[in-house]
Amino acid sequence: MENLMFIYHSCKVIWTLLVTIPGYASSLPVGDDSICTAEELAKYSIIFTGKWSQTAFPKQYPLYRPPAQWSSMLGVTHSSDYSMWKKNEYASNGVRDFAEKGEAWVLMKEIEEAGEKIQSVHGIFSASAISSGTGQTSTELEVHSRHPLVSFVVRIVPSPDWFVGIDSLNLCEGDHWMEEVSVDLFPYDAGTDSGFTFSSPNFATIPQETVTEITCSSPSHPANSFYYPKLKILPPIAHVTMVKLKKNHLGLPAPYLNLPAKSNEIIDSVSETPLDCEVSQWSSWGLCRGLCRKTGTKIRTRFVLLHPANNGMPCPNLDEETGCEPENCV
Repeated sequence: MENLMFIYHSCKVIWTLLVTIPGYASSLPVGDDSICTAEELAKYSIIFTGKWSQTAFPKQYPLYRPPAQWSSMLGVTHSSDYSMWKKNEYASNGVRDFAEKGEAWVLMKEIEEAGEKIQSVHGIFSASAISSGTGQTSTELEVHSRHPLVSFVVRIVPSPDWFVGIDSLNLCEGDHWMEEVSVDLFPYDAGTDSGFTFSSPNFATIPQETVTEITCSSPSHPANSFYYPKLKILPPIAHVTMVKLKKNHLGLPAPYLNLPAKSNEIIDSVSETPLDCEVSQWSSWGLCRGLCRKTGTKIRTRFVLLHPANNGMPCPNLDEETGCEPENCV
């Protein structure tokens, strides 16, 4: 909690720095988002909803050490001259540290430098972490007519370097700000760690790869925690909603939705992803047991690698017996 408050106050300091740079409004670079002619400033509540449940994602679902959860959100409002992260491009050092370890300091420094040097950043926003796979967190953000784009990242915990987020979502439509935007979120791999599973040990990807979306078939490896070959598409692992605040609501805390009083858990309809049983290869045949000059039996076994869930294909027999002739008989 102390670290979170420190991040929050640091964000507030940097935000103040960015919006008080001399000549800030008049000297901004003109980019593709310069066509926004809406009123200069608009404020939004942003509500992040985790949908990472054991029902929707039963394979290797983390139950402890640590259990499934979400890091704090770190986001920025900016112009087209700045990019926090992009699919199929290399992650920055700041995004790498955030995706792998949840450390925000380098990423915040990168944002601050972009604001100071090319004045492409309007403000930073953050929201608290979620201590379970399903839950909500929220905060507020401010966009500017020269900085109508929103980007953010939230780390998937535990994971090698996986995250969800939005890259450069434009909240301005010509002469007006959008009233509400909702986006389903899917997992991304930052391309900096080569682990396949939620609990994989740290193993740096050398050379670094680009940011890629994780799907039910990619990476195409049975060990991948999101590998569900029978699905056409993964269910969304999270969801974000941004709602424009009325002027008389500015300054009020962003609302939480469907949250019980004592928990951050939410009740939501989720996909029941079927998970088939997975078993190991057969062992070698055991010794032939039986009386001399009579047919004996030998057995081989296998074990369960992954138990079925949500009406997935049940496990086959784990042992097999066949006839044999006893050896070394006198």
